[in-house]
Amino acid sequence: KSVRDVIITVDPDGTVIELNEAAMKGYGFSRETIGKPFKALLTGCNGKCIEILDLAIQSRTVVEVDRIECQQDINPGKVVSVTAYPLLGPQDAFAGVVLVLHDESRLVCLEKELGQHHQFYRLVGKSTKMKRVFSLIEALSSAQTTVLITGESGTGKELAAEALHSGGGRAGKPFVKVNCSALPESLLESELFGHVKGAFTGAVQDRAGRFQKAHGGTIFLDEVGDLTPRIQGDLLRVLQEREFERVGDSTPIRLDVRVIAATNKNLREKVRRGEFREDLFYRLKVVEIEMPPLREKREDLALLVDHFRRKFNAVFNKAIEAVSNDVMKVFLEYAWPGNVRELEHAMEHAFILCPNKTITLDHLPPELTGVDRPSGMAPEAARVDDPQAIVQALEKAGWNKAKAARSLGINRATLYRKMQKYQLSEIGRAHV
Repeated sequence: KSVRDVIITVDPDGTVIELNEAAMKGYGFSRETIGKPFKALLTGCNGKCIEILDLAIQSRTVVEVDRIECQQDINPGKVVSVTAYPLLGPQDAFAGVVLVLHDESRLVCLEKELGQHHQFYRLVGKSTKMKRVFSLIEALSSAQTTVLITGESGTGKELAAEALHSGGGRAGKPFVKVNCSALPESLLESELFGHVKGAFTGAVQDRAGRFQKAHGGTIFLDEVGDLTPRIQGDLLRVLQEREFERVGDSTPIRLDVRVIAATNKNLREKVRRGEFREDLFYRLKVVEIEMPPLREKREDLALLVDHFRRKFNAVFNKAIEAVSNDVMKVFLEYAWPGNVRELEHAMEHAFILCPNKTITLDHLPPELTGVDRPSGMAPEAARVDDPQAIVQALEKAGWNKAKAARSLGINRATLYRKMQKYQLSEIGRAHV
Protein backbone atom coordinates (compact mmCIF):
# COMPACT_ATOMS: atom_id res chain seq x y z
CA LYS A 1 0.00 0.00 0.00
CA SER A 2 1.05 3.61 -0.53
CA VAL A 3 2.25 5.43 2.60
CA ARG A 4 2.64 9.21 2.35
CA ASP A 5 4.79 9.60 5.48
CA VAL A 6 8.52 9.20 4.94
CA ILE A 7 9.81 6.34 7.10
CA ILE A 8 13.53 5.74 7.53
CA THR A 9 15.01 3.16 9.92
CA VAL A 10 18.58 3.45 11.23
CA ASP A 11 20.67 1.23 13.49
CA PRO A 12 22.19 2.44 16.82
CA ASP A 13 25.10 3.97 14.87
CA GLY A 14 22.81 6.03 12.64
CA THR A 15 23.30 3.85 9.55
CA VAL A 16 20.24 3.49 7.31
CA ILE A 17 18.90 -0.08 7.37
CA GLU A 18 15.48 0.45 5.72
CA LEU A 19 13.38 3.15 4.04
CA ASN A 20 10.02 3.28 2.33
CA GLU A 21 8.88 4.34 -1.14
CA ALA A 22 7.85 7.82 0.07
CA ALA A 23 11.46 8.47 1.15
CA MET A 24 12.68 7.58 -2.31
CA LYS A 25 10.04 9.59 -4.15
CA GLY A 26 10.01 12.70 -2.00
CA TYR A 27 13.63 12.97 -0.86
CA GLY A 28 15.68 11.47 -3.66
CA PHE A 29 16.87 8.47 -1.66
CA SER A 30 17.29 5.04 -3.29
CA ARG A 31 17.93 1.45 -2.29
CA GLU A 32 21.65 2.28 -2.50
CA THR A 33 21.06 4.56 0.50
CA ILE A 34 20.82 1.51 2.74
CA GLY A 35 24.11 0.90 4.55
CA LYS A 36 25.15 4.55 4.49
CA PRO A 37 25.20 6.98 7.48
CA PHE A 38 22.00 9.00 7.60
CA LYS A 39 23.73 12.30 8.35
CA ALA A 40 25.86 11.96 5.22
CA LEU A 41 22.77 11.81 3.00
CA LEU A 42 21.26 15.19 3.89
CA THR A 43 23.01 17.79 1.77
CA GLY A 44 21.93 21.41 1.92
CA CYS A 45 19.99 20.64 5.11
CA ASN A 46 19.96 22.70 8.29
CA GLY A 47 20.56 19.52 10.29
CA LYS A 48 17.31 19.50 12.29
CA CYS A 49 16.49 15.88 11.40
CA ILE A 50 20.01 14.82 12.32
CA GLU A 51 19.68 16.53 15.72
CA ILE A 52 16.35 14.77 16.33
CA LEU A 53 17.82 11.42 15.31
CA ASP A 54 20.90 11.86 17.53
CA LEU A 55 18.71 12.78 20.50
CA ALA A 56 16.52 9.72 19.98
CA ILE A 57 19.57 7.43 19.77
CA GLN A 58 21.07 8.93 22.91
CA SER A 59 17.86 9.03 24.98
CA ARG A 60 16.27 5.88 23.50
CA THR A 61 12.88 7.60 23.89
CA VAL A 62 10.34 9.05 21.48
CA VAL A 63 11.33 12.50 20.21
CA GLU A 64 8.71 14.66 18.48
CA VAL A 65 9.23 18.04 16.82
CA ASP A 66 6.40 19.85 15.04
CA ARG A 67 6.76 21.80 11.83
CA ILE A 68 10.34 22.34 10.82
CA GLU A 69 11.31 23.70 7.43
CA CYS A 70 12.97 21.24 5.12
CA GLN A 71 15.75 23.13 3.37
CA GLN A 72 17.00 20.42 1.04
CA ASP A 73 17.23 21.52 -2.60
CA ILE A 74 14.75 18.84 -3.61
CA ASN A 75 12.14 20.09 -1.09
CA PRO A 76 12.36 23.89 -0.88
CA GLY A 77 9.66 25.38 1.35
CA LYS A 78 8.36 22.05 2.62
CA VAL A 79 7.23 21.97 6.27
CA VAL A 80 7.39 18.63 8.08
CA SER A 81 6.70 17.25 11.53
CA VAL A 82 9.32 14.74 12.66
CA THR A 83 8.94 11.87 15.12
CA ALA A 84 11.72 9.46 16.07
CA TYR A 85 10.69 6.18 17.68
CA PRO A 86 13.16 3.83 19.42
CA LEU A 87 13.33 0.45 17.69
CA LEU A 88 13.34 -2.51 20.06
CA GLY A 89 14.68 -5.96 19.19
CA PRO A 90 14.45 -9.28 21.06
CA GLN A 91 14.22 -8.88 24.85
CA ASP A 92 13.56 -5.19 24.26
CA ALA A 93 17.19 -4.55 23.28
CA PHE A 94 17.74 -1.18 21.60
CA ALA A 95 18.06 -1.81 17.86
CA GLY A 96 17.95 1.69 16.40
CA VAL A 97 15.44 4.41 15.55
CA VAL A 98 12.50 4.75 13.16
CA LEU A 99 12.33 8.29 11.78
CA VAL A 100 8.90 9.40 10.49
CA LEU A 101 8.49 12.65 8.52
CA HIS A 102 4.92 13.91 7.99
CA ASP A 103 4.36 16.65 5.42
CA GLU A 104 2.47 19.56 7.04
CA SER A 105 2.85 21.98 4.11
CA ARG A 106 -0.80 21.85 3.01
CA LEU A 107 -2.12 22.40 6.55
CA VAL A 108 0.26 25.32 7.04
CA CYS A 109 -1.09 26.92 3.85
CA LEU A 110 -4.65 26.45 5.10
CA GLU A 111 -3.79 28.06 8.40
CA LYS A 112 -2.29 31.06 6.63
CA GLU A 113 -5.63 31.49 4.89
CA LEU A 114 -7.28 31.74 8.28
CA GLY A 115 -5.78 35.18 8.62
CA GLN A 116 -7.86 36.33 5.66
CA HIS A 117 -11.38 37.67 6.07
CA HIS A 118 -13.86 34.81 5.65
CA GLN A 119 -16.57 35.96 8.06
CA PHE A 120 -19.90 37.57 7.18
CA TYR A 121 -21.44 38.89 10.40
CA ARG A 122 -21.31 35.73 12.59
CA LEU A 123 -21.32 33.31 9.65
CA VAL A 124 -17.95 31.76 8.78
CA GLY A 125 -16.98 30.22 5.45
CA LYS A 126 -15.27 30.57 2.10
CA SER A 127 -16.88 27.68 0.20
CA THR A 128 -18.86 28.34 -2.95
CA LYS A 129 -22.12 27.48 -1.18
CA MET A 130 -21.44 29.86 1.70
CA LYS A 131 -20.42 32.64 -0.67
CA ARG A 132 -23.79 32.16 -2.36
CA VAL A 133 -25.50 32.50 1.03
CA PHE A 134 -23.52 35.67 1.77
CA SER A 135 -24.50 37.18 -1.59
CA LEU A 136 -28.19 36.43 -1.02
CA ILE A 137 -28.13 37.92 2.47
CA GLU A 138 -26.38 41.03 1.19
CA ALA A 139 -28.92 41.44 -1.61
CA LEU A 140 -31.91 40.93 0.71
CA SER A 141 -30.74 42.89 3.75
CA SER A 142 -32.23 46.22 2.70
CA ALA A 143 -35.41 44.71 1.22
CA GLN A 144 -38.54 44.14 3.27
CA THR A 145 -39.23 40.82 1.57
CA THR A 146 -40.29 37.86 3.70
CA VAL A 147 -37.50 35.25 3.66
CA LEU A 148 -37.61 31.51 4.34
CA ILE A 149 -34.35 30.02 5.58
CA THR A 150 -34.13 26.26 5.17
CA GLY A 151 -31.55 23.68 6.17
CA GLU A 152 -30.76 20.91 8.60
CA SER A 153 -30.48 21.53 12.33
CA GLY A 154 -27.21 23.16 13.28
CA THR A 155 -26.47 24.80 9.93
CA GLY A 156 -26.73 28.38 11.20
CA LYS A 157 -30.24 29.44 10.17
CA GLU A 158 -30.58 31.79 13.15
CA LEU A 159 -27.20 33.40 12.35
CA ALA A 160 -28.38 33.98 8.77
CA ALA A 161 -31.54 35.65 10.09
CA GLU A 162 -29.46 37.89 12.37
CA ALA A 163 -27.25 38.84 9.42
CA LEU A 164 -30.33 39.74 7.34
CA HIS A 165 -31.58 41.98 10.13
CA SER A 166 -28.22 43.56 10.95
CA GLY A 167 -27.33 44.40 7.35
CA GLY A 168 -30.43 46.43 6.52
CA GLY A 169 -32.34 49.52 7.54
CA ARG A 170 -33.89 47.73 10.54
CA ALA A 171 -30.52 47.25 12.22
CA GLY A 172 -30.69 48.73 15.69
CA LYS A 173 -34.43 48.03 15.86
CA PRO A 174 -35.85 45.00 17.72
CA PHE A 175 -34.86 41.52 16.55
CA VAL A 176 -37.35 39.17 18.23
CA LYS A 177 -36.97 35.38 18.12
CA VAL A 178 -39.76 32.83 18.52
CA ASN A 179 -39.27 29.06 18.67
CA CYS A 180 -42.55 27.84 17.18
CA SER A 181 -42.05 24.26 18.37
CA ALA A 182 -41.35 25.11 22.01
CA LEU A 183 -44.90 25.96 23.15
CA PRO A 184 -48.35 24.35 22.84
CA GLU A 185 -50.88 26.08 20.57
CA SER A 186 -52.71 28.02 23.31
CA LEU A 187 -49.54 29.47 24.80
CA LEU A 188 -47.93 30.13 21.42
CA GLU A 189 -50.94 32.16 20.25
CA SER A 190 -50.64 34.41 23.29
CA GLU A 191 -46.85 34.55 22.92
CA LEU A 192 -47.10 35.68 19.30
CA PHE A 193 -50.06 38.06 19.45
CA GLY A 194 -50.38 39.00 23.13
CA HIS A 195 -53.60 39.00 25.17
CA VAL A 196 -55.86 41.28 27.13
CA LYS A 197 -56.75 40.98 30.79
CA GLY A 198 -59.29 38.22 31.40
CA ALA A 199 -58.79 36.56 27.99
CA PHE A 200 -58.20 33.24 29.75
CA THR A 201 -57.51 31.88 33.21
CA GLY A 202 -54.31 33.46 34.47
CA ALA A 203 -54.49 36.48 32.18
CA VAL A 204 -54.42 39.01 35.01
CA GLN A 205 -53.22 41.93 32.88
CA ASP A 206 -52.75 43.00 29.29
CA ARG A 207 -49.63 41.60 27.68
CA ALA A 208 -47.89 42.54 24.43
CA GLY A 209 -46.98 39.67 22.12
CA ARG A 210 -43.80 39.08 20.16
CA PHE A 211 -45.16 40.68 16.99
CA GLN A 212 -45.95 43.87 18.88
CA LYS A 213 -42.52 43.87 20.53
CA ALA A 214 -40.89 43.49 17.11
CA HIS A 215 -42.66 46.59 15.70
CA GLY A 216 -40.26 48.51 13.47
CA GLY A 217 -37.81 45.60 13.44
CA THR A 218 -37.71 41.92 12.56
CA ILE A 219 -39.42 38.83 13.93
CA PHE A 220 -37.68 35.50 13.42
CA LEU A 221 -40.02 32.49 13.45
CA ASP A 222 -37.84 29.43 13.99
CA GLU A 223 -39.18 25.93 13.32
CA VAL A 224 -42.15 27.41 11.46
CA GLY A 225 -42.92 23.98 10.02
CA ASP A 226 -44.22 22.89 13.44
CA LEU A 227 -47.07 25.45 13.58
CA THR A 228 -50.56 24.04 14.09
CA PRO A 229 -53.23 24.71 11.40
CA ARG A 230 -54.91 27.42 13.50
CA ILE A 231 -51.70 29.35 14.12
CA GLN A 232 -50.83 28.94 10.45
CA GLY A 233 -54.09 30.74 9.61
CA ASP A 234 -53.32 33.54 12.06
CA LEU A 235 -49.84 33.96 10.63
CA LEU A 236 -51.20 34.06 7.07
CA ARG A 237 -53.48 36.96 8.05
CA VAL A 238 -50.53 38.86 9.51
CA LEU A 239 -48.54 38.42 6.31
CA GLN A 240 -51.46 39.38 4.08
CA GLU A 241 -52.97 42.26 6.02
CA ARG A 242 -50.08 43.43 8.20
CA GLU A 243 -52.29 43.46 11.26
CA PHE A 244 -53.28 41.13 14.10
CA GLU A 245 -55.59 40.91 17.12
CA ARG A 246 -54.57 40.10 20.67
CA VAL A 247 -56.19 37.06 22.29
CA GLY A 248 -59.48 38.15 23.84
CA ASP A 249 -59.64 41.39 21.82
CA SER A 250 -61.26 42.22 18.47
CA THR A 251 -59.40 45.44 17.84
CA PRO A 252 -56.89 45.01 15.00
CA ILE A 253 -53.36 46.31 15.60
CA ARG A 254 -51.32 47.51 12.63
CA LEU A 255 -47.69 46.58 12.61
CA ASP A 256 -44.49 47.24 10.71
CA VAL A 257 -42.46 44.04 11.01
CA ARG A 258 -40.25 42.11 8.66
CA VAL A 259 -40.88 38.35 8.93
CA ILE A 260 -38.04 35.85 8.57
CA ALA A 261 -38.96 32.19 9.01
CA ALA A 262 -36.80 29.09 9.27
CA THR A 263 -37.38 25.36 9.19
CA ASN A 264 -35.50 22.09 9.00
CA LYS A 265 -38.62 20.39 7.62
CA ASN A 266 -39.51 19.83 3.97
CA LEU A 267 -42.43 22.26 3.78
CA ARG A 268 -43.29 21.30 0.23
CA GLU A 269 -43.75 17.70 1.37
CA LYS A 270 -45.83 18.86 4.35
CA VAL A 271 -48.03 20.83 1.93
CA ARG A 272 -48.46 17.71 -0.20
CA ARG A 273 -49.56 15.75 2.89
CA GLY A 274 -51.99 18.48 3.93
CA GLU A 275 -50.00 19.35 7.06
CA PHE A 276 -49.04 22.88 6.01
CA ARG A 277 -51.10 25.50 4.23
CA GLU A 278 -50.02 25.98 0.63
CA ASP A 279 -50.95 29.68 0.62
CA LEU A 280 -48.83 30.25 3.76
CA PHE A 281 -45.95 28.31 2.23
CA TYR A 282 -45.79 30.66 -0.77
CA ARG A 283 -46.22 33.73 1.46
CA LEU A 284 -43.20 32.66 3.48
CA LYS A 285 -41.13 31.45 0.55
CA VAL A 286 -40.89 34.73 -1.35
CA VAL A 287 -37.13 34.16 -1.32
CA GLU A 288 -35.45 31.06 0.09
CA ILE A 289 -31.97 30.90 1.58
CA GLU A 290 -30.75 27.32 1.83
CA MET A 291 -28.06 26.74 4.47
CA PRO A 292 -25.72 23.94 3.33
CA PRO A 293 -24.88 21.07 5.70
CA LEU A 294 -21.29 20.88 6.92
CA ARG A 295 -20.60 17.68 4.96
CA GLU A 296 -21.18 19.65 1.73
CA LYS A 297 -18.73 22.45 2.58
CA ARG A 298 -15.74 20.65 4.08
CA GLU A 299 -13.42 23.33 2.74
CA ASP A 300 -14.85 25.53 5.52
CA LEU A 301 -13.78 23.14 8.29
CA ALA A 302 -10.35 24.66 8.91
CA LEU A 303 -11.89 28.13 9.13
CA LEU A 304 -14.60 26.97 11.52
CA VAL A 305 -12.13 25.08 13.71
CA ASP A 306 -9.97 28.16 14.04
CA HIS A 307 -13.04 30.33 14.70
CA PHE A 308 -14.10 28.09 17.60
CA ARG A 309 -10.51 27.80 18.82
CA ARG A 310 -10.33 31.56 19.23
CA LYS A 311 -13.80 31.69 20.76
CA PHE A 312 -13.15 29.02 23.40
CA ASN A 313 -9.67 30.35 24.20
CA ALA A 314 -11.50 33.48 25.33
CA VAL A 315 -14.30 31.56 27.10
CA PHE A 316 -12.00 29.20 29.01
CA ASN A 317 -9.05 31.61 29.34
CA LYS A 318 -6.74 29.14 27.59
CA ALA A 319 -4.03 29.47 24.94
CA ILE A 320 -4.63 26.43 22.75
CA GLU A 321 -2.79 26.98 19.48
CA ALA A 322 -4.01 24.23 17.14
CA VAL A 323 -5.63 20.87 16.60
CA SER A 324 -3.40 17.95 15.63
CA ASN A 325 -3.23 16.70 12.08
CA ASP A 326 -4.96 13.46 13.16
CA VAL A 327 -7.83 15.46 14.66
CA MET A 328 -8.21 17.41 11.42
CA LYS A 329 -8.34 14.12 9.49
CA VAL A 330 -11.15 12.90 11.75
CA PHE A 331 -13.01 16.17 11.26
CA LEU A 332 -12.67 15.88 7.47
CA GLU A 333 -13.85 12.25 7.41
CA TYR A 334 -16.74 12.59 9.89
CA ALA A 335 -20.30 13.00 8.53
CA TRP A 336 -21.33 15.78 10.99
CA PRO A 337 -25.04 14.93 11.32
CA GLY A 338 -25.37 17.85 13.76
CA ASN A 339 -23.54 20.20 11.38
CA VAL A 340 -21.72 23.33 12.62
CA ARG A 341 -23.45 23.16 16.01
CA GLU A 342 -22.01 19.65 16.53
CA LEU A 343 -18.54 20.88 15.53
CA GLU A 344 -18.84 23.72 18.05
CA HIS A 345 -19.84 21.26 20.80
CA ALA A 346 -16.96 18.94 19.84
CA MET A 347 -14.49 21.81 20.11
CA GLU A 348 -15.94 22.88 23.46
CA HIS A 349 -15.63 19.27 24.72
CA ALA A 350 -12.00 19.17 23.55
CA PHE A 351 -11.19 22.50 25.23
CA ILE A 352 -12.51 21.23 28.54
CA LEU A 353 -10.27 18.13 28.38
CA CYS A 354 -7.15 19.57 26.73
CA PRO A 355 -4.44 20.70 29.21
CA ASN A 356 -1.83 21.46 26.53
CA LYS A 357 -1.35 23.69 23.50
CA THR A 358 -2.68 21.21 20.93
CA ILE A 359 -5.98 19.31 20.81
CA THR A 360 -5.40 15.60 20.09
CA LEU A 361 -7.65 12.59 19.44
CA ASP A 362 -7.82 11.86 23.18
CA HIS A 363 -9.73 15.11 23.71
CA LEU A 364 -12.51 14.47 21.17
CA PRO A 365 -15.97 13.11 22.00
CA PRO A 366 -16.03 9.30 21.54
CA GLU A 367 -18.68 9.45 18.82
CA LEU A 368 -16.17 11.19 16.54
CA THR A 369 -13.38 8.66 16.98
CA GLY A 370 -15.63 5.59 17.24
CA VAL A 371 -13.91 4.59 20.47
CA ASP A 372 -15.88 3.21 23.40
CA ARG A 373 -14.11 3.88 26.65
CA PRO A 374 -15.75 2.15 29.61
CA SER A 375 -14.91 3.83 32.90
CA GLY A 376 -11.84 2.48 34.61
CA MET A 377 -10.48 0.85 31.45
CA ALA A 378 -7.65 2.27 29.38
CA PRO A 379 -8.61 2.52 25.71
CA GLU A 380 -5.75 0.31 24.57
CA ALA A 381 -6.29 -2.36 27.22
CA ALA A 382 -8.80 -4.44 25.29
CA ARG A 383 -7.03 -5.11 21.98
CA VAL A 384 -3.61 -3.58 21.53
CA ASP A 385 -1.77 -6.25 23.48
CA ASP A 386 -3.00 -8.77 20.92
CA PRO A 387 -0.69 -8.68 17.86
CA GLN A 388 -3.35 -10.31 15.69
CA ALA A 389 -5.86 -7.60 16.61
CA ILE A 390 -3.31 -4.95 15.63
CA VAL A 391 -2.69 -6.59 12.26
CA GLN A 392 -6.44 -6.89 11.65
CA ALA A 393 -6.93 -3.20 12.44
CA LEU A 394 -4.05 -2.26 10.11
CA GLU A 395 -5.34 -4.41 7.27
CA LYS A 396 -8.87 -3.04 7.68
CA ALA A 397 -7.41 0.49 7.47
CA GLY A 398 -5.30 -0.38 4.42
CA TRP A 399 -2.20 -0.04 6.63
CA ASN A 400 -3.06 3.59 7.27
CA LYS A 401 -1.52 3.97 10.73
CA ALA A 402 -3.69 6.93 11.79
CA LYS A 403 -6.95 5.15 10.91
CA ALA A 404 -5.81 1.91 12.54
CA ALA A 405 -4.81 3.75 15.72
CA ARG A 406 -8.22 5.42 15.88
CA SER A 407 -10.01 2.09 15.49
CA LEU A 408 -7.92 0.66 18.34
CA GLY A 409 -8.50 3.70 20.53
CA ILE A 410 -4.86 4.72 20.80
CA ASN A 411 -2.65 7.42 19.36
CA ARG A 412 -0.29 6.84 16.47
CA ALA A 413 2.84 6.89 18.62
CA THR A 414 1.46 4.05 20.77
CA LEU A 415 0.64 2.06 17.64
CA TYR A 416 4.20 2.45 16.32
CA ARG A 417 5.60 1.26 19.66
CA LYS A 418 3.33 -1.80 19.61
CA MET A 419 4.31 -2.57 16.01
CA GLN A 420 7.97 -2.39 16.96
CA LYS A 421 7.41 -4.54 20.04
CA TYR A 422 5.69 -7.28 18.03
CA GLN A 423 7.88 -6.73 14.93
CA LEU A 424 4.88 -5.98 12.75
CA SER A 425 5.15 -4.53 9.27
CA GLU A 426 3.12 -4.75 6.09
CA ILE A 427 5.84 -6.86 4.53
CA GLY A 428 6.47 -8.95 7.63
CA ARG A 429 2.91 -9.85 8.62
CA ALA A 430 3.97 -13.48 8.83
CA HIS A 431 5.77 -12.78 12.13
CA VAL A 432 2.38 -12.72 13.88
